[in-house]
Amino acid sequence: MTFEMGLVFVILITALVLFMTEKLSADIVAILVLITLGLTGLVEVDDLFSGFANTAVITVGAVFIIGEGLYQTGVADFFGDKILKIAGPSEIRLIALLMVVAGVLSAFMNNVGATAVFMPVALSISRQTRIPVSKFLIPISFSSLMGGNITLIGTPPNILAADILRQTTGQTLAFFDFAPMGLLILGFGIIYMVFIGRHLLPSRLQADLTESYPVREYLSEIRVLPSSPLAGKTVLESRFGEAYNLTIVGFIRGEEKQLSIRRNDRILGNDILLVKGSLDKILQAGRSQDLQIEPDAKHTEETDLKSKDVMVTEVVLDVNSTLAGQSLKDIRFREKYRLTVLALWRRGYFVEGPLSEEPLQPGDMLLVQGRRDFVNILRTSSDFLVLEPVPLETRRTAKAPIALAIFAVFLVVIISELLPIALAGVVAALFMVLLGVLNIDEGYQSIDWRSILLIAGMLPMGLAMESTGAAKYLADLVVNQMAGFGALAILLGIYILSALITQSLSNAAAIVLIGPIAINIAHGLGADPRAFLMAVVIAVSNDYLTPIGHQSNTLVFGPGGYKFSDYTKVGLGLSLTYLILVAVALPIFWPLFP
Repeated sequence: MTFEMGLVFVILITALVLFMTEKLSADIVAILVLITLGLTGLVEVDDLFSGFANTAVITVGAVFIIGEGLYQTGVADFFGDKILKIAGPSEIRLIALLMVVAGVLSAFMNNVGATAVFMPVALSISRQTRIPVSKFLIPISFSSLMGGNITLIGTPPNILAADILRQTTGQTLAFFDFAPMGLLILGFGIIYMVFIGRHLLPSRLQADLTESYPVREYLSEIRVLPSSPLAGKTVLESRFGEAYNLTIVGFIRGEEKQLSIRRNDRILGNDILLVKGSLDKILQAGRSQDLQIEPDAKHTEETDLKSKDVMVTEVVLDVNSTLAGQSLKDIRFREKYRLTVLALWRRGYFVEGPLSEEPLQPGDMLLVQGRRDFVNILRTSSDFLVLEPVPLETRRTAKAPIALAIFAVFLVVIISELLPIALAGVVAALFMVLLGVLNIDEGYQSIDWRSILLIAGMLPMGLAMESTGAAKYLADLVVNQMAGFGALAILLGIYILSALITQSLSNAAAIVLIGPIAINIAHGLGADPRAFLMAVVIAVSNDYLTPIGHQSNTLVFGPGGYKFSDYTKVGLGLSLTYLILVAVALPIFWPLFP
């Protein structure tokens, strides 16, 4: 082993440790890897930033924009609304149908996007059927990962794998080359979830935060006596929230009831304030501020927090949100979004204490109250996902035929190979903007820039492993250790290694690292590199064991009320099923030897 090869392994192992410990975000780790490779001279500067111009990176960005166009025009929502009508109230049929539609949709759009589309649908179905929503959300997340195996654009690793194969061997993978194994994976996955997996899922009916959260206990009516120091002050001047850790969510003045508070609203004597907080704080404020708690409160039910213009709804902090780690106070949530947070649900529990100071985490679910138009504004934020099903009319449904036409032409062009996929993707994304399906800001916001940085940052590691011989060294090591067991055993060994690595490493980074190794192993055996690469592609999408294995899993973690172990209980059997499937079916569709 040369010094340069050893240095590559040190950088690789350090990166894996950082990925697994999550001390730094994955994209930051990737950039650190890129910089280290440049400073150590393992990769020339001309090649160091080549990942940002890589056709796979360009294609992934374009696919994000195309998928957003289908979402914003209500195309995806339209199909989701039909599910309940077709499946009826049967749990088995609903799980199967949700998985089929989410899986097929994810074959043509981003996995996380497909999951996000069907989360509100699942919550709505749960409310109507009283079937626990925890029975739906993991199947939806898993099926979005399964469906990504069907087409070339189904998931970024597929695009990256095709690019690695082309650069390494000159061979190509067509749009539907993934379909035979991908359809088997989706089919067997649905069968497993319907007959086995659903029995391992918890029964947690968390269909509505407003039903499970004790709103009455925390909402009180307080009359402001004329002698109160608060009388005549604005909400901001009163410093009521800071002094007593209480939130004014509305007030009643005579016959007028206002359920949307602004900091410049003035408090008058005899106003009745609707206050959220713990009882001891309310009593303390009453004594010191000359306030009178109304004994016959009539406005403390959740339904009274809604009116024609005011609503209560649930939102989830997106897994890619830039607000993670910041508190509601830090981001000035009330001032920025004009909404009041009534409750915070995290990993199966309500967060108690001062919510304004609690650092937010990806997957947190917030119960918010405010004007409907402000909730609609929140829908446009890339940081939050509003869980209430979005009415179809709020989408740009008039643009749906245009979005479908652009998408159809895009598919025809890349399937017929009239244009390279990167060029076709950029053209389709551009027409989404030019024809008004999306505006340019929505196009930029739809791109998961962390994924782009992660892919572009890790691609030079593949170059370093190739140039220093590290990839060949690992390939020879695997072959030598398993040489006596045959090519199929070696392929399964690569599959298991890839599946384990992807639980703590992003699947895009995993394919960049393991893909070249698999191709080298295939060459050493005289086998078809496409078969070995296909095994790796399937393995790196096998993110079923933990909620952090894939962003789709993280997204459903909070709304489903899941525990970490729920994923392992359901995902372990599924992973073993796919290991058997790869051993039996993959050699049929992709013979190991030409």
